[in-house]
Amino acid sequence: MRRRGVAAGIYSTVAAFGLSACALVGAGAAGHGRPSPTSWHGKTLVVWLMQGDNQQAWMTSVQQEFQRDYPGAKVDFEVQDWAGIQQKVTDALAQVNPPDVIDIGNTQTPYYAANGGLLQLTPYLAELGASGWTRSMNASTLFRGKQYAAPWYAGNRVVMYNKLLWKRAGLGAPPQTVEEWESDLARLQNTSGVSSALWLPGQNWYAFDGFLQDEGAQIVKQSDGVWEGELDSPAALKAAALFKKLQAFGRAPVDGNEANQAKDFAKGDVGCMIAMGYEGAEVVAANPSLNGQIGWFPIPGATAGRPAKTFLGGSDLTISQNTPNKDLAIGFLKVALDDANEALMAKSSGFLPNRASLYPALAGNAYAQAAAKSVPYAGYTPLLPTWGNVETAPNPVITLFLTPFLEGKDPDTAARAADMEMSNRLSWN
Repeated sequence: MRRRGVAAGIYSTVAAFGLSACALVGAGAAGHGRPSPTSWHGKTLVVWLMQGDNQQAWMTSVQQEFQRDYPGAKVDFEVQDWAGIQQKVTDALAQVNPPDVIDIGNTQTPYYAANGGLLQLTPYLAELGASGWTRSMNASTLFRGKQYAAPWYAGNRVVMYNKLLWKRAGLGAPPQTVEEWESDLARLQNTSGVSSALWLPGQNWYAFDGFLQDEGAQIVKQSDGVWEGELDSPAALKAAALFKKLQAFGRAPVDGNEANQAKDFAKGDVGCMIAMGYEGAEVVAANPSLNGQIGWFPIPGATAGRPAKTFLGGSDLTISQNTPNKDLAIGFLKVALDDANEALMAKSSGFLPNRASLYPALAGNAYAQAAAKSVPYAGYTPLLPTWGNVETAPNPVITLFLTPFLEGKDPDTAARAADMEMSNRLSWN
């Protein structure tokens, strides 16, 4: 399912950035090479955007450019809530006249593609500028080797730290390895005024998924054509052990999630936590005295210069298979994803654009700069059509494995119980 929190808010400390669109080859008002103006008269393109992705500056820019390129055509942006969205999109894609373009969570592509609801974009990759897309970000758009979506933006979890407490503990530059991080946490834990060196709720599933990826753990495996859970592997158990070790550096509940962790950080006695960029703004809003006192660094890996792998959440743009406006929809994607609009989305949201060449748009945003360092190593939950069944509450990875393990239960027994439930859910249609 879609990552939690990636589009929940806007990190507000992005510096002003100016970037002109690259010249595009071809005829037309903005170089998109489309037919004569009169051919679009009276047509309306319906675009579904998820709540939080409807950045006003971006929508205005895209709409203006689109109407210059396709005179007479209009764009109707419709904002959707996350609650119940998978079924709503599934139903919409089955209609004779569905929304033309749909914004989806980046782990949902296989689900919709497997059901036949998405237009295959492989023939249009060159005109969409796919050669510049970040490989790790583009991985979420593929299903069985074919392109069914275009990567739009992404964000991954990094470490947010309290500079005041860092200085009080006598710590300097952020750690480069997980071993250095553990040493810093131990020092923080013994510093006056620090109640938690690291605030890490035990049900922070997406943080844990990064730990699994970094150990090379396969959460699921395919055996005789059937997908099964594999949390009982040595790599997965090692990831859980590291998560438990780090979780013990603070007082976050083992049976709690990260939904309100910014409020805990805002109290001023937490050394650091694994967070998304928008949580920095939430902290400052709750405690203005921390304005300017928040720092960011990538989650450290085993070796210096190579951050740990993390879960890469974000949004992709898709075209409905049954759209009656295929040419217009493809044109919309070209406009929405061109350099100027991609940079504008990055600037207004603080999330990573779909190509590294536009990272200068993130200038002044410390979260985004830290995230950009680790995005080449980021990955996803298993990109399977039925993976959403696993994350449906109660998520067995959390309730049957991670929480019991943190509470001191036998890890092998907990892993087998979670694997059995995952195997069952992965078989659901």
